[in-house]
Amino acid sequence: MNGTQKNPWMRWGKRGLTLIFLLTMSTLLYMLARNLDGWEVRQALSDYSAQTLLLGALITLASYLLFSCYDLLGRKYSRHHLPTRQIILVAMAGYAFTLNFTTWIGGVAMRYRLYTRLGLSASTVTRILSLSLLTNWTSCMALAGVIFSLRLIELPDNWTLGMNSLQLLGFALLGLVSAYVGICAFSRQRVWRFRERYVTLPSLRIVLLQLCLGASNWSLMAALIYWLLPEGATYASVLGVLLISCMAAVVAHVPAGLGVLEAVFLALLQHQHSQASLIAALITYRVLYYLLPLLVISVTYAVLEKRAKNLRKRNEQPVETQLG
Repeated sequence: MNGTQKNPWMRWGKRGLTLIFLLTMSTLLYMLARNLDGWEVRQALSDYSAQTLLLGALITLASYLLFSCYDLLGRKYSRHHLPTRQIILVAMAGYAFTLNFTTWIGGVAMRYRLYTRLGLSASTVTRILSLSLLTNWTSCMALAGVIFSLRLIELPDNWTLGMNSLQLLGFALLGLVSAYVGICAFSRQRVWRFRERYVTLPSLRIVLLQLCLGASNWSLMAALIYWLLPEGATYASVLGVLLISCMAAVVAHVPAGLGVLEAVFLALLQHQHSQASLIAALITYRVLYYLLPLLVISVTYAVLEKRAKNLRKRNEQPVETQLG
C-alpha cells in the first residue's frame, strides 16, 4: 500500500488539485475561444494542400518508428530475443492507444497483452515498458530544461514573471536529468531494491540512447505542428509550448490531452498566430498524429486477432478432421 492510499488527505488533495487544474484550463480555453470565428477555422483547414498533409503523414510515420525504437532499446536492456518486426508493431500499436486513451488505460494494457502473447514474461514486459516510459519523460525533461533555461520560448509580453519561473524550472529539470545520468554512469550498485521489486540500472550507453531517441521523437512531434502552422512562431517556441502542454496534460489526467493542448497553444502563441490558424493546425495535428494511426492500428489489430483466433481453432481440431 503506497503513501497516497494510507493518507486519505493526500489522496483527496491530489484530486482537488486536479479538479482545480481542469477548471482553470477549461476556463482559459473558453475565454480564448469565445470570440473564435468558425468560418475562419474552416477556411484555414481548407487551405492545407495535399502535399502538406502527405508530408505531415510522413513526419507522423517517422515519429512512430522512432517511438518503436524505445522498445528495441528495451530488448537490449531486458535481454529478450523477439524479432525487430514484432517489436515495432507492438510498440506502434501501444503508442497509438497511449496517445488516445492515456498510458495506463490504453497503451500499457495493450502492450502487456501483446508481449505476453508473444511469449515474454510479465517481469520482462515490465522492464521494457518502464524503460520506454523513462525514455519518453527524461528526454522531455532534458529538452524542456534546455529550452526553458535558455529562454528560447517567445512568450507574450505580459508573461515576464512567467518566463523567469520557466527558466528556474528549466534548471531544475536539467538537474534531475543530470542526476539520472550520473547515477546510471557512476553508481557501483547496479541493482537497487524498492520494497519487493528489483531495478537494474541501465548502462550509460543506453541512457544516452534514451535521451537521443526521446529528444528526436519530441522534436518530430513539434516539427509536425510547426509544419502545419503559417509563418510566425519559431520552431523552438513551438517545441517548448508542446512540452509545456504535454506536462500539463499529465497533471490533468485527460485522455489525449483534449482541451489542454489547445488551451496552452492558444494562450502562449496567440500573439504570433491567429486563433483560427492555431486551431486549424491543432485539429489537423490530432487527425494525423492521433486519429489516423489509431484507425490503422485498430484495423490491423482486429485482423491479427481474427487470424490468431482462426489459428487456435485450427490447432484445437482433432487430427482426423484436419486431415479429412
